[in-house]
Amino acid sequence: MKFKRIVSLLISTLLVVLSFGGCADASKENGGNDEMKTIAVVAKGESHAFWQSVKQGAEDASKKYGGYKITFRGPNSETASELPTQKEMVQTALSNNVSGLVIATIGEGFTDMLEQAYDKKIPVVQFDSGLWESDIKTLNEKGKNPIISTVSTSNSNAAATAACNLFNAIKTDIASSGDIYVIGVIQHDQTDTGVDRTKGFVDEFISLADNDMMTKGKYRIVKEVKDGDSNNAYVDALNALVEKDVDAVFMTNEGVVKQVSDAIAANSGKYEDIKFCGFDAGTKQIQWMKSTEMPELIGSVAQDSYKIGYDAVEQCILAIEGEDVAENVPVLGKWYDLENIDEMIESRLVYEG
Repeated sequence: MKFKRIVSLLISTLLVVLSFGGCADASKENGGNDEMKTIAVVAKGESHAFWQSVKQGAEDASKKYGGYKITFRGPNSETASELPTQKEMVQTALSNNVSGLVIATIGEGFTDMLEQAYDKKIPVVQFDSGLWESDIKTLNEKGKNPIISTVSTSNSNAAATAACNLFNAIKTDIASSGDIYVIGVIQHDQTDTGVDRTKGFVDEFISLADNDMMTKGKYRIVKEVKDGDSNNAYVDALNALVEKDVDAVFMTNEGVVKQVSDAIAANSGKYEDIKFCGFDAGTKQIQWMKSTEMPELIGSVAQDSYKIGYDAVEQCILAIEGEDVAENVPVLGKWYDLENIDEMIESRLVYEG
């Protein structure tokens, strides 16, 4: 009997051990925290409503596939002074051996870090404005470009949408003007984003105006390009356009809209005869569009920031899983004005903040 009790005890102990082992295995199979793969998202900012919307999209994409988590970091501002901080964020992610990297940079000089990503076989997705062209050129020349996908608003197409809507709103004014009608562009910087938005707008406007006999030869386009949004640079750009007798103004990003809006609020009479068109979103732009006391903000083009974040993380996960990846994922911009602005806010295409 004693022998039977010993055998029974041994069997019970073995079953307990196997039971605990089974629980551990099940935890791994179901994607327990120890098995979660990390995707580092390094954006151009973190607190702004645009980036918070990007973050939400990124998190939702990681939840959809399971077994993934994201870290989301960005500098305090999108100015050049924050470039060292952003580089440190990228280096930290790579040093932590993340499974994937999603990045939008505020400057150049990321080639050494991205060569590390290539050597470690870490897939990189660039989003929003992505990397600067000089960095991409260097990586390609060295044969060490880890970028597997680009997810961004088609800046040229979105700006063309703005041009089309602005042209339709002012073409009668152009046709009936006794003088040459002046359209101004305030370009927020000289990055690809600023250049592409300006070119997309100008090319489309010229195409439309030159193919309409009522407006052909009766207009001209002038632009002011400013690097950075400090010290009221965009207000200076607006006043420079006023000196050129501007009649309508296209503003290439939210930073421009904010400064111009403040300038108009302080001295509405100075700009009362000018019509405006914007890009991006934000509380001030929404308030301006709905205002009856400021010069008309005809409308604006919104980026789908949520979809940008979602698609970027999704492409990164597909790469990690060895699935087919789209080399380019264009996210369309959408025109909004007084007629559909509330609907756009509700659908998160137009953000407040």
